[in-house]
Amino acid sequence: MKAIAITRPGGPEVLQLIGRPDPVAGVGECLIAVEAYGINRPDVLQRKGAYPPPAGASDLPGLEVAGRIVAGDAEALAASGFKLGDAVCALVAGGGYAELCVAPIGQCLPVPAGWSMAEAASLPETCFTVWSNVFARAALQPGESLLVHGGSSGIGVTAIQMAKALGSRVLVTVGSAAKAEACLKLGADVAINYREQDFVAEVKSATAGRGVDVILDMVAGSYVERGVQCLADDGRMVIIAVQGGVEARFDAGAVLRRRLTISGSTLRPRSLAFKAGVAEALRERVWPLLAAREISPVLYRQMPAAQAAEAHALMESGEHIGKIVLTW
Repeated sequence: MKAIAITRPGGPEVLQLIGRPDPVAGVGECLIAVEAYGINRPDVLQRKGAYPPPAGASDLPGLEVAGRIVAGDAEALAASGFKLGDAVCALVAGGGYAELCVAPIGQCLPVPAGWSMAEAASLPETCFTVWSNVFARAALQPGESLLVHGGSSGIGVTAIQMAKALGSRVLVTVGSAAKAEACLKLGADVAINYREQDFVAEVKSATAGRGVDVILDMVAGSYVERGVQCLADDGRMVIIAVQGGVEARFDAGAVLRRRLTISGSTLRPRSLAFKAGVAEALRERVWPLLAAREISPVLYRQMPAAQAAEAHALMESGEHIGKIVLTW
């Protein structure tokens, strides 16, 4: 099979098209003929040597794919309602940048009706991340408010649409007027340009001084202290990335007095059982919204599979709104 490999730690140019032996699906797994794969920030970190794959995972990058099942554990496929030839998208721990990819069957979901393979490839990493953190960990409820840092990212555009569809108010921070406009069109109630506005003051103003119930934070660093100021009493902050640094200072007294919760998680090393549980919840609660187009794909650019280096450079530029997807 053809695959995109990281030849050495470094810049986008270290991604090279190579040949690899075809992988083989084991117990509880299926083999997917990949038609499209999504680009995610962890892929960039892995390319730089800062985010090695978990033990037992492929050394090839790629955490989400869409394609057709061509082989696999027949009993497990039948138990999950899948068969050979079915169009699926899947969350994987690695190996997505290839023509063939092995995926745990429990982490496969059907391509939503009416969605293209490229659109479906944009779903797994963002949907699993948003559901497990915003709805499971932080327990966002209908009628509550959510603040998303990085509202125009792949995670951000998914969080906006999912939270709105399930009955919450959404505020976002972004880095440009164009990104703010895009987020508002997707349903965000408030878009704050952090380059020009104090997002703490803007959040307070937009919530009549109360603050928000949940924060999805991909920045960490100094944002943690400011996030504590943005939270309402009993508010919950979930940190899912540390683009602003791993060290943070905040008023622990405010956390105590106002019963705040600060937690974090990373998805890739979680157990198969955990990820299968997230997939079940998504299939029940979110997939009908995708089929109804209450949640829509936001593809910034679709590129040929071999242009992974160009796709990584585009992601690192920060100019994209939504997802970057490559197709074979």
